Amino acid sequence: MVHCGHESWSAHSWVHMLACRRTHCKASVRDLCYDGQHISLSNHACDKEETGMPKRIALIHATPVAMPPVVEAFRHGWPDVDTFSVLDDALSTDLARAGTLNVALHRRIAALAEYATDIGINAILYTCSAFGEAIDAVARTAQMSVLKPNEAMFEAALHLGTHIGLLATFQPSIPSLEQEFVDMARAQGKQVTLETACAPEAMTALTAGDAEQHDRLIAAAVPRLAHCDVVMLAQFSMARARDAVQQVLGNKVLTSPDSAVAKLKAVLNGQQS
Repeated sequence: MVHCGHESWSAHSWVHMLACRRTHCKASVRDLCYDGQHISLSNHACDKEETGMPKRIALIHATPVAMPPVVEAFRHGWPDVDTFSVLDDALSTDLARAGTLNVALHRRIAALAEYATDIGINAILYTCSAFGEAIDAVARTAQMSVLKPNEAMFEAALHLGTHIGLLATFQPSIPSLEQEFVDMARAQGKQVTLETACAPEAMTALTAGDAEQHDRLIAAAVPRLAHCDVVMLAQFSMARARDAVQQVLGNKVLTSPDSAVAKLKAVLNGQQS
């Protein structure tokens, strides 16, 4: 039996990893939760460096491959913010097996937010694009900003054209992403066309450790959407292929990590509601 916060469930051995991503910090781990055993590192150097505490954002992941791209996006877009990562690396696998975002998966998404909130944060950014409905449920009750993975990228795309392309590498994420995009466009009163494509073999390559092949496969798939006004890369893990995609499409490409960082920075600094 695994316990985290007030939730418990069996048949899953999953790890929460919380790592400091402040660019000037030499510490690698702030806190660790493994199979219910919490190990606190209370004398973290970052906690004592400044009298004015920086904004603190929880990054909640369903796969390890989403972690480096968002850390890099913060490094470039908002280096002085304090971020930490929470990982349940069985979520994506269990969603694919279940075939639907069931009650148990909803509970796990909510439990991760509860765990992060107990640490003390200003915002939550989820990085897995297949859990939108469960993230919406968290956002409805949260007392802070909760951002879905592609929310900011969708907003940016709706300002850039009416024929939008979406390239994914995780097929189960596409239905929820399509619905999320359509709902956002309708709420803004915009008439748009969304065209999707998927390159699942790229995700297979990345999870096998072949990042260069991942990038090549995405670049090879993106011409299917070259006629679109702008192309969005659906998964956070796809952001690393941006340069390869730009060689094919030019600058009409959006990535979810960069868009999310820009939005969170604006919201938490009071520049956007």
